[in-house]
Amino acid sequence: MPASRGKFITFEGIDGAGKSTHVATVVDLLRARGLDVVSTREPGGTPLGEKLREWLLREAMHPETEALLMFAARREHLAQIIEPALARGAWVVCDRFSDATYAYQGGGRGLDKAKCLSLEDWVHGRLQPDLTFLFDLPPALACARIAKEGRELDKFEQERADFHARVRQAYLERAASAPHRIRVVKAGRDIEDVKKIVEETLVTHCLSKN
Repeated sequence: MPASRGKFITFEGIDGAGKSTHVATVVDLLRARGLDVVSTREPGGTPLGEKLREWLLREAMHPETEALLMFAARREHLAQIIEPALARGAWVVCDRFSDATYAYQGGGRGLDKAKCLSLEDWVHGRLQPDLTFLFDLPPALACARIAKEGRELDKFEQERADFHARVRQAYLERAASAPHRIRVVKAGRDIEDVKKIVEETLVTHCLSKN
């Protein structure tokens, strides 16, 4: 008897919102329940995707080129990692997916959002995450968090505050259009409070139905 399809969980938010901190929390929670879990990221996830990631995070390019490369990496990621994992019944936990392209290239760069949606439909059709956590935080607070880390910034993190404000707004717009899938998490709260919200949401919307 074929395995039932796995669940697809994604994490989104502007840089510095703290989403990556909670990816490990969800992965650990799922594995503690005996589930087969694949943890991955975008752009990246495959050898080709990781090479494209370096270009995308470092090299200046036209917004359309940027979006096309994002979706090229995503198509490879889907074919090599995400789709096979879901088909065998594994749960996939991914740091960013197509919501990020809508927000960063559509909102931040000003690319026609209809183009982002068209690429999304072409690259993964009806496949959407079962649950998306959108970590929402004012850009000023997010930038302060990043500054405390004292690391080298990629080209997106180096953008001005108005860019990050547009990205945030596009994310919230996207969430409003898909409330059944995207759960907005107020990321300015204490980290333990955020962790509790993430765990409760995961149990309510995915694990209780598994």
